[in-house]
Amino acid sequence: MCDCGSVKAPGGGPFASGRDLVEFVLKAHGGSIAMSPVPNGGLTATCQRCGTAFILETFVQACPECDGVHAVSPPRATDPTAIQFAGPDYVLPAAA
Repeated sequence: MCDCGSVKAPGGGPFASGRDLVEFVLKAHGGSIAMSPVPNGGLTATCQRCGTAFILETFVQACPECDGVHAVSPPRATDPTAIQFAGPDYVLPAAA
């Protein structure tokens, strides 16, 4: 059984914020969730770094303008206000 909905540390899990949420989604299910499509064609987002509007099409995605990394967790994938920003200095890890 999956434990991705459990919170083992305060502020962790699918309801974490900022970088913690981005890193959680990147690691969830061995990394398979991060690049999966967000249901219903994605979420309308505004980059929390540069202000560019874009569609968050996968659970973890960089802004097309400035590469600011954003994420939403599957339980909150219908709520654009749940999109979190990893911070101005965060860079997506290189694909293995």
